[in-house]
Amino acid sequence: MIRKKFPCAVLTFSTTTAAMSMEKKCGEHKIPGRLIPVPREITAGCGLAWKMTAEDYEAYKREIENLNLKVEQIVFMEL
Repeated sequence: MIRKKFPCAVLTFSTTTAAMSMEKKCGEHKIPGRLIPVPREITAGCGLAWKMTAEDYEAYKREIENLNLKVEQIVFMEL
């Protein structure tokens, strides 16, 4: 069975600590998403990234910015 891909926002971090902080703070603020290994197509400082739908990213963009975490880059791709 082929899994359907959909548009996602992938947020990368320069350190594992920053990625883990993202997971914790998103849980506390009920921001949807999850930690994933960084996709091969992206180069990032640490091996973890936060994945959420592109739609959710647009809805929670301000809240994510207010978390004051150091996001290395935000990449939109189909996963």
